[in-house]
Amino acid sequence: MTPTPIKQIAVVLAGPNEEYQGSLLRGMIAAAKAANANLAVFATFGGVLKNSQDDIGEYNIYSLMNLKKFDGIIMLNNTIGSDAVCAEILKKVQAAGIPAAVFDSNVDPAFYNICIDNRSAMYEIVQHVVREHGAKNINYISGPLTNPEAVTRYETFLSVLAENGLTADARRIFFGEFRPEDGIRAAEEMLASGLPLPDALISANDAMALEAIETLEAHGIRVPEDMIVTGFDDIYYARYHAPALTTVTRPLFEAGRIACETILRVLEGEECRKTITLNAEPVYRGSCGCKSAQAADYMSYQKSTYTMLKRNRSDVFMLNRITSALAEAESKEEHFRMLSQFIRELECDRCCVCLCEDWQNTFREPKAEKGKCYQIHGYTTKMSAPLIWDHGKVSDLDSFYSMNMYPVPPQDGGNVSYFLPLHFRERCLGYYIITNSDFPYRSLLCHSVMMNLGHSLENIRKLLNLNNAIRELDRLYVIDPMCNIYNRNGFIRLADQMFRHCEQTGETLMITFIDMDGLKLINDNFGHDEGDFALQRLAAVIGDICFRNMVCARFGGDEFIAIGTDLTEADAEIFEQNFRTHLAEMNRIIHKPYELSASVGTFVSKVTSDMKLFSLISQADQIMYEQKKKKRTSRYLRKD
Repeated sequence: MTPTPIKQIAVVLAGPNEEYQGSLLRGMIAAAKAANANLAVFATFGGVLKNSQDDIGEYNIYSLMNLKKFDGIIMLNNTIGSDAVCAEILKKVQAAGIPAAVFDSNVDPAFYNICIDNRSAMYEIVQHVVREHGAKNINYISGPLTNPEAVTRYETFLSVLAENGLTADARRIFFGEFRPEDGIRAAEEMLASGLPLPDALISANDAMALEAIETLEAHGIRVPEDMIVTGFDDIYYARYHAPALTTVTRPLFEAGRIACETILRVLEGEECRKTITLNAEPVYRGSCGCKSAQAADYMSYQKSTYTMLKRNRSDVFMLNRITSALAEAESKEEHFRMLSQFIRELECDRCCVCLCEDWQNTFREPKAEKGKCYQIHGYTTKMSAPLIWDHGKVSDLDSFYSMNMYPVPPQDGGNVSYFLPLHFRERCLGYYIITNSDFPYRSLLCHSVMMNLGHSLENIRKLLNLNNAIRELDRLYVIDPMCNIYNRNGFIRLADQMFRHCEQTGETLMITFIDMDGLKLINDNFGHDEGDFALQRLAAVIGDICFRNMVCARFGGDEFIAIGTDLTEADAEIFEQNFRTHLAEMNRIIHKPYELSASVGTFVSKVTSDMKLFSLISQADQIMYEQKKKKRTSRYLRKD
């Protein structure tokens, strides 16, 4: 009997460690584990830093997602701050043709839409503020109107005002991105507007409402005595804030569980409703002046707060130790060896670091895209996995295809793998895979840890390229670019070492000085390009005949020099004979209207402490000069 294939479901979201996303994720995980299905969560922190370059690096993780490998997908597109990124993901999902579930989104009628009734709960809470508390001047903090939930809440707010004969003043409405900092800006703009303080401030979510309260209280404005404030979502901090926040509670865990179960049921051939709506309920608390009917469970609060503080302290300590350890790493190998020592603290089953094939490269032609010479969008066809941590065992993989996403795919079901981007600003370095850990969605420091590791690897990359640049500069310093042998600098550096070696060991030193004959004649009659060609061929001959314990160099202009250790007068004669033979063969091969010719002088001597290297070079030069005087320059032109 063939075993039933394990279902593979992709999840797309941004901001995994925010309470809304975390609550939905926990519901999905519960459903997936119950069905022995695998979840692959492609998560980013895009939009958090308000840095466009960093966002490019974050959102790039979605390009890794190969929907051919998945049976279904769940999208939290309402958490992704970029419309362009959302549109690109939507296009991929529609092309894949696999079952897809979304939350409070009408992006495609073919998708399964798990809705929470935002309208009824928002209607009740605004009515409560107007009718029970008599508020007439009301400020509103909205989410982005590209977000369907934000639109529903905003439109409901406007309709309740109109129903009660109140006018919405555009100066009292602030549009944000559902981020906590939007609440701060909204409160500051309200205080700076010159308008009378409103009776109430209604916020489209708790995060913005809570920061607005803190900002108002910092300016001496009391909540609810001077102003009512309400939120939406009933997050942890809303329940235990002082005053506790009047808000709307939503069954997020249930919504996540239903989304995953719906996809799994569809994959089993069941028919499911395209839209499933769950109820949301207003909760009236101290921030509007009401006493909650639900008494706060302070023992539970104390226990959860203690656990959260303990974990945060542990995470901060881990981050500091990782930062300190990786600061010492000067190579990729050291980086991953040190990193492997901390992975256990993520409390995961597996952790993989996957790198682009050319992550460290800068010495190549720029891409057409903005003239960049490094990876920005997408991933290289082949990746490496320099670190695979599996239940405490460490291994690596030299190469795997990025289309497979996993270097080593899970062999069983019930796994939850988080794919997180590894980048430095917009530069794509690779990605992480953390399997079966709550760290990505429960830790406030997950983003900090990921950024820290990316910055550390970027430092390694820069160090590698700096060392490469130093080596290249050193090579350019000692190599003659035209003849591709050592130049004067390179010769002096090596010759000095050989000179000192001979002085210490008593070995002989042989110096051969070679001066090209007739270079001016070649330049004058055939041009300087031909003169350069002649120099290159002469350098090639000299390089070919050098013994193993010799080096040669272009000493300057048309002068060349060779130096060797532990050689005799007999070796000198062999060297010069080889030179003449090879030079004749070169002339035969190139068959130019001129002959390559050179004068040679060789000096062999033991090295004593009273000798100077340049004195020996001068003696070889003098021997060469005596030979040159015996020649007639005119014979360097061919007679035929």
